[in-house]
Amino acid sequence: MSSFPLVPLERTVITHAILCTTGFLILLPLGALGVRYVRTFTNKWFWVHTAWQFVVTGPVIFAGWAYGHRSYDMLGGSASVLPDDPHKQVGIALLILYIIQILIGFIIHFYKPSWSKGSRPPQNYFHAILGLVILALAAYQVHYGLNTEWLLTGGLHQVPMSAKNAWLALVIIFWVLYGLGLALLPRQYKQEGEARHNSRKLEGEESVALQESPRRN
Repeated sequence: MSSFPLVPLERTVITHAILCTTGFLILLPLGALGVRYVRTFTNKWFWVHTAWQFVVTGPVIFAGWAYGHRSYDMLGGSASVLPDDPHKQVGIALLILYIIQILIGFIIHFYKPSWSKGSRPPQNYFHAILGLVILALAAYQVHYGLNTEWLLTGGLHQVPMSAKNAWLALVIIFWVLYGLGLALLPRQYKQEGEARHNSRKLEGEESVALQESPRRN
């Protein structure tokens, strides 16, 4: 390990790495796991989930991306829209996917298409799958940053093995816990089915009441 102090570029890159790892590999996964485990025990999870994934996690992700952009500029990177550097390309993709995921979450909650009342809307599955894609891509991105992108800083200091072990631990812990949480899917689908049945029953009763109302008058 070098005894030289960190240079400004290294400090900027490290700040970028800490923020993005915290946002994408700690905060976002916690939000996903929270929903996977809690939603079958309460129906008041949406706003907590939204606040966590956007209000809490969003600033960390945006700040991390800003430090990454600054690091790229310090390296003399191009200002083109689609730079050649794979790490920045994936970073842009992750930021866009994250924003899209947040928007989809709002759409799913507030827009219920009439044709999907008898079943679970496909956009719900898309939202879940896209979330997992984002987390998998983020894991790859952090790994690439630790093992490849860091070398662009000049190699004065090496990435500590503890950072690589932490990456591995975060990835394993999330996927194991998420896999275990899938055991709650039957309970979730049963509850959603009962809610749809009760909703249709209530609509039917209201329709009958409206039809009988003129007769009573």
